[in-house]
Amino acid sequence: QVQLVESGGGLVQAGDSLTLSCAASRHTNRIYSMAWFRQAPGKEREFVAGITPGGTATYYTDSVKDQFTISGDKSKGTLYLQMNRLKPKDTAVYYCAADTRLGAYSYNRYDYDSWGQGTQVTVSS
Repeated sequence: QVQLVESGGGLVQAGDSLTLSCAASRHTNRIYSMAWFRQAPGKEREFVAGITPGGTATYYTDSVKDQFTISGDKSKGTLYLQMNRLKPKDTAVYYCAADTRLGAYSYNRYDYDSWGQGTQVTVSS
């Protein structure tokens, strides 16, 4: 299984920017697509942004379009999430995820088989 490690989370003020990083190791050649998810307290884990298996396209949940930018290099096992104009509602644990089985991009968390431990992002008002 692919191992994923996130970093870059922290406590910021509303309007600030933050960049999350994810580093993959072990069997990275098996990765089809990668994505970011987040989970706020008391809520289900939700899709944030993803990169298609070919790495040529990105896709986002509506609430972060024009605010977050996903990038990465699947061949190197790296994934980033640039988050701008952060808001208190963006407070959550952010998870990096990888798919090594489906072979297609997906918004569904159950289609991703490898997960990082998560990094906390807290946005104060």
